[in-house]
This record gives sequence, structure tokens and C-alpha cells, in this order.
Amino acid sequence: MEEFPVKVSEAVCLGASLALSGICYCLYKKSRTTLDKLEDAPHFTIDGKLKDILKVTPGACLQYAVIEGAVQPVGEPLTSSFQKEIFGVLQKVLLREHRLVWNSLSRTWTDSERVLHQRVTAVPFVVVGSDDTAIRVLCPLQASGVHMETTHEKFHQVNYGFSDIIGQYLSGEKLKGQLETEEMLKVGATLTGVGELILDTDGTLNLRPPSNGSEYFLSITDFDTLLGEQESTAGWWKGLAIASAVAGAGVLLWLGRRYYNKLKVHWQREKERREFDRLRAENPRPRAPVAGHEAIENEEEEHLVNACVICLTQPRNCILLECGHVCCCYSCYQALPPAPLPYL
Repeated sequence: MEEFPVKVSEAVCLGASLALSGICYCLYKKSRTTLDKLEDAPHFTIDGKLKDILKVTPGACLQYAVIEGAVQPVGEPLTSSFQKEIFGVLQKVLLREHRLVWNSLSRTWTDSERVLHQRVTAVPFVVVGSDDTAIRVLCPLQASGVHMETTHEKFHQVNYGFSDIIGQYLSGEKLKGQLETEEMLKVGATLTGVGELILDTDGTLNLRPPSNGSEYFLSITDFDTLLGEQESTAGWWKGLAIASAVAGAGVLLWLGRRYYNKLKVHWQREKERREFDRLRAENPRPRAPVAGHEAIENEEEEHLVNACVICLTQPRNCILLECGHVCCCYSCYQALPPAPLPYL
């Protein structure tokens, strides 16, 4: 049987679904591992007893711990660029440009965005407990989670003239305007931190990114909300992995069905060929009795006249129903594109 052809579209769909399911599964496993570590992480109250716990801990270090307290600056805090009464310890100012770009394929305008300016400022800060025990937070910009809130947001819309409108339609781009935002981690905000808790040689408590590769979290939400967000993320990745795997299985089933149908056609042709050979053996063509040298010449002449035009060896024994020609043998007929069965 000839090789089974796989279409380019089928190969692309199968490869994409398998690759996507593998990527989503890896991301799900990573999210699930992070979630398990969060669930197993011990919770500590920020008070004087925390130093005593770390003193008896090997290396004066807890690799993954959860703390919660109020944010206070070490020194002068940052002042909001737009609201002078707001103070913080982290500040992020972002200026983004929004454009409409004409999509010739979908024949619609699509929104496009690019960052024109970004400034991130941080000052040292601590998380304070109920009895003024403080834990210094290190490397806050490396942390995941929502640890800043929006303090300013303003969209500067662009006014167009007639010439601007004509130029936009000719270029395929429309400038909508610029979005200016400011986010800050405010002084006094309640912050949940998950990371490596250490007692320094000078007696200060520090929270830093875990040295074992676990994810570092800072969030202005409580721990239960943070845990729920991670559960939701893991669920999304799991659902995408399952959906991609199902799509890949569907493509494999489709290919298997097509291959089975091709095998059925091949088996049917083999069955017909064997039946044809049997009937030809049972009903040989009658020949007029001719003797001597004339018989040999007649046989050679008849062989040349009735030889299959494809292989030139077997006699012609098939009628092509589409045109009525008798020009080939049954073996060569099987190599032709699919056609109705010949009459014997």
C-alpha cells in the first residue's frame, strides 16, 4: 500500500495542540508547586517573639514564611507627583500611547498600545507589627502580586483637524491619546509578604526573595485572597492544558479514521483482485486451434496487439467504465486513480 499522506494543516494543528498542551502543563505544574508551598508556609505574627524563634532556627533563617504588617518608610517617604497629600515607599509612573491600527485581514480598527515613559522609584521600608517590631523588606521590585494601588489615572485625548483625519486614513493609524497613570505602595497600607525571613547579625529582621527558588510575594490583599488568586491561575493553566490535549487527541482520531478508511479501500481492492484472478482462471479465453509455426506467430502477434499499454506484459482485461476503453490489465488499473470497478 502507498504511503499515508498527512496534510500540512493536520500536521500544524497536531503539532500546535501538543506543544500548547505541553507548555500549559508545565505552567500548571509550576503554579501548583507555588500553591502547595503557599499552603504549607508557616504564618508568623510580627512581634518580639519572632526574633526568639529565629535565634533557635538553624541558620537564623526561615526559607518560606508569611508575615503581615503596616508599611512604614525608613527615612523620608515618596510624595505623589499628582496628589501631594499621598505618601508612599514605591512609586511607578507610566505613560502609554494608544493608537487604532487598520487590520486589512479583519477589515477593522484594532487597538494598539506602547509605553512611552516609565519611571519606578523606591525607598527603603519596613513592615511593622502590633508592638512596633519591624521587618525590613528587601528587593520589593522582584516580588509578584499586587503590591501597589492606582493613585492617579488620566487620559489625554488628541484633537484632530481635517488634514489629520485624511492622513490617518491614508496611513492606517489613528492616534487616540495618551494614558498617564501613577501607582504607589502607600505608607500605612497593610502588606502581606511571603518569602525568606532571616535574622541579620546586627539583630534586624529581613524579608527577602527565597534562596531556594520559590516565588516571592508582596500583596496589599490578605493571604486568603492571594491564595485564591494562585488557585485560579493554576486552574486556568490546567483547563488550557486539558483543552489543548483534547484538541490534539481529536486530530489524532481524525487521522486514524482517515487511515482506517484508506486501509478499507486497500483491502477491498485486494479482495476484488483475488476474485478477478479466480474468475479468469476458471473461465480461460477459448482459442482457435492453430498448429506449427503459424500458431507461434499468431500468439506473438496477439500478445503485441492485446498487451497492456502501461506494463506491456499482461493482456488487456479491463474495461474503463468512464470512457469504454480496453487498454490495460487489472494490476495496472489498480495503480490508476480510484474509479468504478471494471466489467470482466
